[in-house]
Amino acid sequence: MTISNATPVYAVPDQNLVPVSDHLSGLMDIPASRMFLINKSLKVYLEKNPGFPTYDASQGDGGASLPGTPKAILERAAQMQIEHGTSYDMPFGTDAYRKAVVEQYWQLDSSTGWGTANVIGTAGGRDALVKAYGAMLALGHGRQGDAVIVSRVPWISYNWGPYGVGANVIWAPGDPSEGWAYSEEAIRTSVDFTARSGRKIAGLVITNPDNPTGLTIPVEKQVSLAKSALAAGVAFVLFDWMYHYVTDEQPMDLNSFLKYFTPEERKRLMFLDGITKSLGGSNIRNCHLLADESVIKFMVARASHSVLPSFFSLAVAMAAYEMGFRQAASTIIEPTNASRAALKELLAASGLQHILGKGYYAFMNVGEFIRARGWADSEPLGQYLAENYGVAVVPGAFFSPFGNDWIRFSYATPAERTKGAFERLMAGLQSLK
Repeated sequence: MTISNATPVYAVPDQNLVPVSDHLSGLMDIPASRMFLINKSLKVYLEKNPGFPTYDASQGDGGASLPGTPKAILERAAQMQIEHGTSYDMPFGTDAYRKAVVEQYWQLDSSTGWGTANVIGTAGGRDALVKAYGAMLALGHGRQGDAVIVSRVPWISYNWGPYGVGANVIWAPGDPSEGWAYSEEAIRTSVDFTARSGRKIAGLVITNPDNPTGLTIPVEKQVSLAKSALAAGVAFVLFDWMYHYVTDEQPMDLNSFLKYFTPEERKRLMFLDGITKSLGGSNIRNCHLLADESVIKFMVARASHSVLPSFFSLAVAMAAYEMGFRQAASTIIEPTNASRAALKELLAASGLQHILGKGYYAFMNVGEFIRARGWADSEPLGQYLAENYGVAVVPGAFFSPFGNDWIRFSYATPAERTKGAFERLMAGLQSLK
């Protein structure tokens, strides 16, 4: 059929048009993350106390609070960039990057059935997650408005990242005395709860070690949670392992982990990792996702029209992988491990209820001090501590209402800095009484 050039034409057939909906007009405004602003209050303390040290225990950024990505790796990446040139790469990155992720970083066994085609490089963790949420919705139950399950007190962007691409977010049931840990029953309860509003679960996010609580989930428990979710009808399970190298234990072993799942179950798993935390490469913006080949193809096609990773970010990761990642990341891992050990002793002596697993963070219950001051939650505490005691922490209220009595304390600093920050924190808390 010939259509006149004077006639407007939809770019896709009528049966594939996006249906009209006014739901966008009813969405909540997505707030800007206050994580980038909390440490600004330290300037007030410095104005009142010139020359006195300040302590930033709000950071989830080893490039700011620790040495960051080693110079030798950056120089090697720069040389790789020069040799590679500045033309477009593929939406997944490059073949060499995929190969480095599979062979040098994860050392994937071919018996898993996964290889280079199961990898997509991304422009940081948020980009990876947005790609993952889109795939969960489209390839899961094929609908917007379905839900993504996150923990009771999740990383701030887990609340708003899914919502921004058309998924609702559910805070799973959890007990603060157990670090709000997921349970199999909590997942089933969330599935049933969602069904009552005509929705299904597009995805479950399991973060280990956790942000913000620092909770660490044993391998067997992660497997059990994922299998329970898949059996209950959850379309995909995403494992966020961004902090798994920053530990005094062994990092996650993807070879052995995948073998817990059948080939059919593996089609519904996603894994997120990168250099943001373990290499202190926050501003490098490199992460990768691993998933079933069909899921990666979906993401790559979409990425070709949206966000592509820069080659330099890929090169930094490849330079670290060829060095041997544990060695490359030692300037982040070793001081953080030492700092965690020091903080463990301080917390034990303090009497504060707390969660201290692995990764970067401790989560502390400071409700008695908040109430002594007459505050409703921990939000004003963050500004008070920074301006009056020179220590920045993140109020738990920023994450969800269930964190109202809590604060997140980053120990991704040298041990002496962590000790100084904790002393200031306790002095500030005691002043509220």
